[in-house]
Amino acid sequence: MATLTDHLAAIVGADHVSVDPDVLATRATDWTGRYRGSASALVRPGSADEVAAVLRTCRDSGIRVTVQGGRTSLVAGTVPEHDDVLLSTERLTDVGAVDVAARRIRVGAGTTLSAVQQTARSKDLLFGVDLSARDSATIGGMVSTDAGGLRTVRYGTMGDSVLGLDVVLPDGSVVRRHSTVRADTTGYDLAALFVGAEGTLGVVTSVDLRLHPIPAYRVTALCGFADLESLVSAGSTFREIDTIAALELIDGRAVAMAAEHLGLPVPVRGTWLLLVELAADDDQTSRLADALTVALVCTEPAVGVDTATRQRLWQARESVADVVGLFGPPMKFDVSLPFSSIPSFERDAGNLLRRYAPESMPVLFGHVGEGNLHLNVLRCTGEQEAEIYPEMMKLIAAHGGNVSSEHGVGSRKRAYLAMSRTPEDIAAMRTIKNAFDPTGYLNPAVLFG
Repeated sequence: MATLTDHLAAIVGADHVSVDPDVLATRATDWTGRYRGSASALVRPGSADEVAAVLRTCRDSGIRVTVQGGRTSLVAGTVPEHDDVLLSTERLTDVGAVDVAARRIRVGAGTTLSAVQQTARSKDLLFGVDLSARDSATIGGMVSTDAGGLRTVRYGTMGDSVLGLDVVLPDGSVVRRHSTVRADTTGYDLAALFVGAEGTLGVVTSVDLRLHPIPAYRVTALCGFADLESLVSAGSTFREIDTIAALELIDGRAVAMAAEHLGLPVPVRGTWLLLVELAADDDQTSRLADALTVALVCTEPAVGVDTATRQRLWQARESVADVVGLFGPPMKFDVSLPFSSIPSFERDAGNLLRRYAPESMPVLFGHVGEGNLHLNVLRCTGEQEAEIYPEMMKLIAAHGGNVSSEHGVGSRKRAYLAMSRTPEDIAAMRTIKNAFDPTGYLNPAVLFG
């Protein structure tokens, strides 16, 4: 290892290699604090060529490599299992000039989402993918998990925003796939192959991103519902509006806890809340009002047209992550469900939790327009999680759901991959993995294990 460390230091500089046990212990623990691994070294390359040299050195030394970005994974996607070398993309933060005419920008994989948003905004453009973890989530990690987020109902996932990328393959070669034309069908769409691959096929080092015009008008409403069936019925109407910009489910328990523990206002009462936003180049207020007249709300909706009011309404959604963290690391499920199955899944999940962990508290929220939901279970011990997790996975599959919606499979869900993919599908993915990485040294704990 001492020899390997010397080689890595020669590539990236001694200041960018660490074997400090405290540093490695922190880096080998996931964002939730529930999953821990072991690492032998941390290396922080500053360019694609340095990434390539690091990968070749580790491969030739028989050392496994785990790639890390903002480390906001919720499925242990960046937790090493084999004393791996940790390859951090945190220095790959170059932000190119915005091409206003083409509405695109090239950024390094270590660039945070918030930096991309700020740069786009400076040119009166926006980036379509938005997450609550925008200040720490990095573009490379978002590409690797095909992240969706708060605006997916309007702009799609990361895969819809990637126009090109640079990626270092496991053999150390660098693929640079960029095109400035709108239509390009010359051969395989290699860029798409790396979106959602969770770093198993290569290390993304830079990305060309699609940008969008900023709508001139926005109007936001926060609606309260007495039951989930009524919310889902309203959501099915809202998501068909062509100017929909956001459609977010919020558990009323989370809003109540935010009021109690964080002192935040409660704009609307309801067992379940639905945040709706329309955006266009013309005023959408009357259109929103018309849609609200048929929604079975249990109280008068709160509506915001000006920026300050809209931000206050959004605070109800953005505060959920802060609230669930008050009770220690939650057990998290990131699932995708058929729209019609959401109410029955919520009931069955509640029954399951009462059976295995009577003191636990489920908090359900997420991007309901796509059936992409986050079930966070508070006050749940590690022993209870060991019993609950496989049963919850079975329940998700029984309701026609997908065991991962936007956080990826990581290592936490790899045992459940067959619940969402056929044996033939998994075999095809393994064939691709073996073709790119025959020794299986890159992100070895992720997806397949």
